[in-house]
Amino acid sequence: MRRFFNSRFMRFAFVGSAGFVVNWLVLAAVLHLVHLDKYSGWFVAFLVAVTFTWWGNRMLTFREFAARQGLFEEWATFLIANSVGATANFAVYWALVTFASRPFANPLVAIAGGTLVGLFFNFAASQRFVFRKRSAKPR
Repeated sequence: MRRFFNSRFMRFAFVGSAGFVVNWLVLAAVLHLVHLDKYSGWFVAFLVAVTFTWWGNRMLTFREFAARQGLFEEWATFLIANSVGATANFAVYWALVTFASRPFANPLVAIAGGTLVGLFFNFAASQRFVFRKRSAKPR
């Protein structure tokens, strides 16, 4: 367990796994309860999941670099930085639900493929642009 918690990537993957569950549950809800189409549903689920993972990563993965103030700015930076991973995620999701055969065409299966692809993009972007050492402000 110590090795797991010493690995920033493993903590990021842990938060991402929990975020995947949130993403999947929201997608299922908006598809079956709200009756959004599978593309609009992806965007709603993404916004909820990215907010969840931002909070989880600031509290667990990158806690020593989390903003002491300006939470909205940090969240917005996380959203923008993770948009590359989200684009890759959506591209895989779109390709699967549009062109793949069953079971991969099922939106609730396709979202898993997209999430795996986005994981590596998002880790790099979060570490490089969102949660990093803050330079000391000049006096």
